[in-house]
Amino acid sequence: MLDDAGGGAEQPGKLKVFLGAAPGVGKTYRMLDEGVAARRGTDVVVAYAECHGRPHTEEKLDGLEILPREHRAYRGTSFSELDLDAVLERRPAVALVDELPHTRGHAES
Repeated sequence: MLDDAGGGAEQPGKLKVFLGAAPGVGKTYRMLDEGVAARRGTDVVVAYAECHGRPHTEEKLDGLEILPREHRAYRGTSFSELDLDAVLERRPAVALVDELPHTRGHAES
């Protein structure tokens, strides 16, 4: 992350985690809601979001840049995953990442 003065000095990034006790409690919705609010004046991208067919959550994606997913094969099945290389190349100020526990964790078969 570059400093606000544009001097190029690296500063540590920040991580915000949304936790919930059960599926469907609003973690993804709240993450996207904050992304929509932050995009005014901030470079925000959706690196990976899984809306699970919930229309109100899917509506939150409107107007946000969505990075393409990486497709991986694992034990004879194809998965759509976070494309970390695309996120790092794009270098957004804010990258919204949902469902992280199962991304980038599979070795290719």
